Amino acid sequence: MRVLMVTPGTRGDVAPMAGLGSRLQGMGYEVAIAANPAYAPLVVESGCEFRPLPGDLTELIRQPAPGAKAAGGSVLSFWRKLSEYMENAATGTLAAAEAGADVILANSVAPYAFDVAEAFGIPAIGAHLQPTEPSAAYPPVLMNSARSLGPLGNRIIGERASAGPAPYDAPSARLRKALGLKKETRAAGERRRRRAKAPILHGISPTVLPKPTDWHSGLVMAGYWWPVLKPDWQPSADLVDFLADGPQPVFVGFGSSAHIDPDFILESTRRAGVRAVVQGVEGVLGDDAIGIGSVPHEWLFPQMGAVVHHAGAGTTAAGLRAGVPTVGVPVYTDQPLWASRVAALGAGPAPIPYKKLTPERLGDAVKQAVNTPSYALRAAELGGAIAKEDGTVAVVEALRSL
Repeated sequence: MRVLMVTPGTRGDVAPMAGLGSRLQGMGYEVAIAANPAYAPLVVESGCEFRPLPGDLTELIRQPAPGAKAAGGSVLSFWRKLSEYMENAATGTLAAAEAGADVILANSVAPYAFDVAEAFGIPAIGAHLQPTEPSAAYPPVLMNSARSLGPLGNRIIGERASAGPAPYDAPSARLRKALGLKKETRAAGERRRRRAKAPILHGISPTVLPKPTDWHSGLVMAGYWWPVLKPDWQPSADLVDFLADGPQPVFVGFGSSAHIDPDFILESTRRAGVRAVVQGVEGVLGDDAIGIGSVPHEWLFPQMGAVVHHAGAGTTAAGLRAGVPTVGVPVYTDQPLWASRVAALGAGPAPIPYKKLTPERLGDAVKQAVNTPSYALRAAELGGAIAKEDGTVAVVEALRSL
């Protein structure tokens, strides 16, 4: 069976799918992954075929330093650029499917993949890293907030957000017209699939976010999909020496969500009295800190005393699997939800919204994270539970059912 994964977005969107694809390849499936060109090496290293989706979302979504104003552009300008990105992704999805596929797995920002699948007469399955389905259990992730509106409010606002305008609406409409499909809005298509209880697999641990009771039977919390650790990868000698030369440090990194000056971070970690591994700048940063580039979280996080990050889905998962406390600094979309889940599960202190981040607040949160025994104990318990889950099983069952 030829499986096409459609994964527009950042590295955090592609890496879990590449890991899942690698495991499916080992089971005899032929997997191709459609992603932005920047992630071609990641896809190829996983053993999957790469198919390009034009564009790069990273610079468009990266946030300025806390307290700084965003450079150039209004909300309207941002929406236009995001719509252009989705238009290119939709065009690339059609080309990727034309190269051959028996089934499409589409992430949460690729609804146009369902239109392409319909035109080609092949099935499509949602493969999401975020819980985008309306539910009483949580507020919609598009609100950029984890503040509950109450069960009824969460459900109503979630349904309205799902039916509201989105940057992929126009690409979906254009594709349907070009492919000779009957006119149907993106929101209407999603409602139709919801009524049919169409499958959507979520690469989310049910230990971290149990399946809401108001979800239909086709919505599955499969468990996390882990990125592939390259067998020949080796850490730098400087990093190995730093880790061995003192107490466990704290990891601080914000992925593609934001850039924070290393001096800001070091002021925070020194305030907390901890050593630091800072992602985003490479080289020795003093006796108590080192900067790193891309280092597998699977290898690095278990050696940390705590992890500080933007609470993206994949990074949150990696921190919990490692069994270490987390300080969440959510920036946007689903990140507030994951940061709040970590705190609610007792694996770290209350999150700090990115816009309210200061060296003092971050330093105090880090100090709390590393000096509160219950956080480490609870994180270890969660890590043990997550280790028993296999997110691939539900995916294979769904594919075999086709």
